[in-house]
Amino acid sequence: MTPDWTPLDAELDRWKAEGLTLPLWWRDDDAVAATPQLQRLHDLARRLDIPVHLAVIPAHAQDSLADFTGSHMIPVLHGWSHVNHAPPAVKKAEFGAHRDLDIMRREIEQGLTRLHALFGEAFVPMFVPPWNRISPDLPAHLPGLGVRMLSTFTPRADARAAPGLCRINTHLDPINWRADKTLHDSDTLIRQVATQLADRREARADRKEPYGILTHHLVHDTAIWDHTEALLARLLDGPTQIWTAHSGETTDEPT
Repeated sequence: MTPDWTPLDAELDRWKAEGLTLPLWWRDDDAVAATPQLQRLHDLARRLDIPVHLAVIPAHAQDSLADFTGSHMIPVLHGWSHVNHAPPAVKKAEFGAHRDLDIMRREIEQGLTRLHALFGEAFVPMFVPPWNRISPDLPAHLPGLGVRMLSTFTPRADARAAPGLCRINTHLDPINWRADKTLHDSDTLIRQVATQLADRREARADRKEPYGILTHHLVHDTAIWDHTEALLARLLDGPTQIWTAHSGETTDEPT
């Protein structure tokens, strides 16, 4: 069945009519090695001409990842080892409130050291906590470790996660994690994007926050790849401006 793009097209037309521009960015999680899926991600980013922020798990990162940097791939920090430390019956988290702050700080320092060594100046110190969950006490410690940005999921309530720490979240994940990692219904996803953009246009959400597409290249099937490409292409053809962590490091304004 062909997806119905009408709701999104109509919302993008409203943005154009009101002279608005949507800052747009892309994050892909769980990179550990050069794989055919990573090559496909890289090729898609080049074809669409939009950089993808590659959230790398430092404890498992292989040297082969260093070949996937440049204008279309920006490495960022994805926790330490992507291990769940949450107690039973609690949602998964590696850097949740149940852990000792000093231990978490040391793991983040180790991760920063590893990715700086692997990627050099291409690495951007954005922290992406696995499962998008983080202890409320931890963000205040991140700037002192050299982290400049924090990225989780859902619209942000504040542009600053802590003094000196910008929050740049993601907002749409096309994967239905509860149904064998398949694609959510395409029409439902399209309506979700349209609603999120309407919330921004009508000032119910932060219009300045870059709108983030979240993907996971290692688990994509053909339907997920196809929908992601079609959605990004549609957005890029609209009143959007690409945001990257290089250009917007410590500001809450897109540049």
